[in-house]
Amino acid sequence: MNGRQAADGTGRRILARLAPGPANWRVVGVTILAVAAALGLSALLIAVTGGSPVASVQALFQGSMADPTAWSSTLLFTAPLLLVALGVCVSARSGFFNLGQEGQVLIGAMAATWVALRLAIPGPVLLVVTFLVAALAAGAWAGLSSLMYRFRGVNVVVSTMLMTFLAQQLVAYMVTTPWLLQESRIGTGTVSPQSNKVPANALLGSVGEYPNLQLNAGLLLALATAVAVAVVLTRTRWGFRLKMVGLNPVTAESAGVRVAALGGFALAVSGALAGLAGAVLLTSPVGTNRLQAGISNNIGWDGLLVALVARNRPLVAIPVAVLFGVLRSGGGFLAATGVPPFLVDVVKALLVLAFVAPPVVMNLISRRSTGRAGRIVSTPARVPEEAVA
Repeated sequence: MNGRQAADGTGRRILARLAPGPANWRVVGVTILAVAAALGLSALLIAVTGGSPVASVQALFQGSMADPTAWSSTLLFTAPLLLVALGVCVSARSGFFNLGQEGQVLIGAMAATWVALRLAIPGPVLLVVTFLVAALAAGAWAGLSSLMYRFRGVNVVVSTMLMTFLAQQLVAYMVTTPWLLQESRIGTGTVSPQSNKVPANALLGSVGEYPNLQLNAGLLLALATAVAVAVVLTRTRWGFRLKMVGLNPVTAESAGVRVAALGGFALAVSGALAGLAGAVLLTSPVGTNRLQAGISNNIGWDGLLVALVARNRPLVAIPVAVLFGVLRSGGGFLAATGVPPFLVDVVKALLVLAFVAPPVVMNLISRRSTGRAGRIVSTPARVPEEAVA
């Protein structure tokens, strides 16, 4: 009988931990209100700039979800956004915050272009080698920041962000230099600052045909990677050690974890996933299948926002990436309604604040109220002198 009671008590404790507490439900409620406020403010901004909120919503829907063709475009943007966000989830779990995804996407696309145009490999092997080299190049690029932190004490956040500008200049130089990656001149024609088109056996295939729904292989790769990252972070020893480093590196080091090596490797993995996103941009129908200076098109920054909204949870990043894909795919249709293109970025920023700010604010309020209650309890009660007498 005692054993059964103990088992029941253990079960109740487990259920109590799994069940969402009142604080969690308050965060959900505040988040819903914040999202509603963000959408209302977005509608107000559209109206102030001379547009129609109703027409803008209709245009956004028409360009992203109205038919299979629109959904195909949305899912094309979803794949690279999700890959970048997964990399952010890995680096954030270790406490090494990577802000250089935009540059790492460019480095991955540049390395993929070099391999696709320089190696004469037949069949789909070229595509596999292209993606591997893109991941390795971008991972090594991100790993430079961990080396700078290890040997010179350079802040990882600052170095990864500043290396983005270096990557932009490097790609611009590559596509404007004839003996590197600038497109070949045909006769006496002019050449553009871009590479030649990558060969057909280095392009990702798709399932389905226009005008029906088309699912590019890049999306399947991103979804499989999301599941793999979620399993690794939650079900493996490496993921547990990574969480230890992110929560308390001093305790992790005392437990025998090599903090610097593990954090540097997580940063490299984050860059490698961003490099895969660059390879997807190059080899999928989302672009022109040529390396250009603006091929990343802020995918790195938007992928970072996807991870922030998903709170660094790989599986939650999937629907969030679809949402940002909707904004990207339908954003081009907003110009027809008279809405300035920059308002799409404003809407993204408002949605990010609506999802990120409530948990932080509620946590601060909870800490302040807990500290105030602790001070009240610790203050001894004053006994009146009359009662003592």
